[in-house]
Amino acid sequence: MLQTVSELLRQEGHEVIPFTNGPDAVAAVTTHAPELVITDLYLDKTTAHGLEILARARELNPPATVIVITGFGSIETAVEAMKNGAFDYLEKPFKVDELKLTVQRALSYSAAISETAFLRKQLKKKYHFSQIIGTSPAMQEVFKMVERVANTESTILILGESGTGKELIARALHYNSQRQFAPFVPINCSALPENLLESELFGHKRGAFTGAINDKKGLFQEADGGTIFLDEVGSMSPVLQSRLLRVLQEREIRRVGDNTPIYVNVRVLAATNEPLEQRIKDGTFREDLYYRLNVIPIHLPPLRERTDDIPLLVAHFLQQKGHARSSKPFKVTRQAMDALSAYQWPGNVRELENAIERAATLCEGEVIRLRDLPPSILKKLDISPDTPDEPEDTATLPAVPSANDSLRTSSENGNGAPDPAHANGNGNGHHTFKPLKSFLRDQEITYLSRALEQCGGDKERAAHLLGVSLATLYRKLSGDDKHE
Repeated sequence: MLQTVSELLRQEGHEVIPFTNGPDAVAAVTTHAPELVITDLYLDKTTAHGLEILARARELNPPATVIVITGFGSIETAVEAMKNGAFDYLEKPFKVDELKLTVQRALSYSAAISETAFLRKQLKKKYHFSQIIGTSPAMQEVFKMVERVANTESTILILGESGTGKELIARALHYNSQRQFAPFVPINCSALPENLLESELFGHKRGAFTGAINDKKGLFQEADGGTIFLDEVGSMSPVLQSRLLRVLQEREIRRVGDNTPIYVNVRVLAATNEPLEQRIKDGTFREDLYYRLNVIPIHLPPLRERTDDIPLLVAHFLQQKGHARSSKPFKVTRQAMDALSAYQWPGNVRELENAIERAATLCEGEVIRLRDLPPSILKKLDISPDTPDEPEDTATLPAVPSANDSLRTSSENGNGAPDPAHANGNGNGHHTFKPLKSFLRDQEITYLSRALEQCGGDKERAAHLLGVSLATLYRKLSGDDKHE
C-alpha cells in the first residue's frame, strides 16, 4: 500500500518520502519538516506509531497537516487522533479518488494556515510601536508607554485630537500583546445611532425588534479572546454607557432581547477626541465608567506641538507615494517645507498625509513647490499660490528611521543616557572644539528659546520680536537652516 500511495502522489506532482518503520518515521518528521503527513495508525501490529508521528508533526513550526489511515475496528483511535490535531482520517480500504480529494483539501488547508501566519506576522511588523513615525520628545514618551503597557490586560484610554493616530496606537497595543493572534475589532461609536450601535456591540436575538430575523453575534463576541477598540467612546448614550460598564465589571454581555448573560474574554481599548471630564460635569458621561476606562491614559500630542516631526512625516509620506508614481525620490523646496512647518494642522497627521498625497500627485516632475500645496494652507499662511520658489533650493529630507532608531532620540544611547559621540570631550580629558557652524547653531537656539520664553511660548509674538517671519522662525527651530 505504501508503494501504491507513494506512486499515486508522485504522479500528482508531490515530493514523497516513504517510511515503513515507525521510529525512523518519527525521527524523519523533525528532519524533513514536511507540509503534509499521511500515516497509518499502526506501522506494526502492536504500537500506534501514528499517534507519536502526529504529535511530532504538530510540534513543527508551522505545524504539519496530518491525515491518519486506519483499519476497520480502529475508529476510536482515529477519533482520538482527530482530537489531537489530525486534519482527517481515511478508513481502509479507501478509493483512489477519496485519497486525492482528502490530500487536496489538506494541502489547501495547510496553505491557508501558512498564509494566515504570514499575514499576522506582517501585521505585527506593520503595527509594531517602533514603526510609528516620530522622534520628538512627546512621541518618545508615547512609544515608551505603549511598550510598557502593550502586553498587559489593562484597559487603555487613548486621548488625542482627530487625526493624531489613535487607532494606529490601538492596533500597536493589540499586535504587540499576547492577544495578537485573536481578532482586533474597531468600531466608531459616533458613526451609528443608539439602537444600531447597541445591536452591533452586543448582538441581538431573533425577533428582538423589527428586522431582527436571525440571531446575531455582537462585536464583543466577535472580539472574544482579542481586543475591541471603541473609538469616540464619549458619544455613547447613557444607556449604552451603563451596559459597557457592566461588561468592564462583570466580563459578560447580554444580547438585545435576551436575558442570558454571555461571558466574553475581551480587552477594551477606548479613544476620545474630547475631554471626558467636561462631559462628566455636564452630566452626559458616567463618572464610574470614566474611571473604568481611564485605567492607563495615553495622550497623543497634536501635530502643532511636535513640529520637529513634520519633515520626518513628509519624508515618510513621500516615500509611500513615490513608489506608486516614480522611481526617483521626491524633493520639497525650502519654501514649501517652511510653509508645511508653519501651518497649524488642525486635522493633524491625517491632514498632513492628505496634503502630501495631493502635492505628490499634482507636482511637475519630482519637486514639490508652494503652488502644489492645498490652497487652504497657503491662504491660512497668507501666501500667494503664485509666490516663486526655486526648485533647486530644496530642503534636506531626513531619513525615515528604522524600527530601532525611532525608539530613541539621536542624542541618547540605548540606556537613555547622552551619547558619548555628542559630548564635548574625546574621552581622554582633552577638550574637543565643535565646528563653528555647530557652535553658532547652539547660540542661535539659545537666543530663540529665550525669546520664546519671554513671549510665553507664542511663536507669532516671538517672530515679531526677533524681526523675522513666522516661517523663518519655524525653520530655525527645526534646525533646517543653512549657516554660511
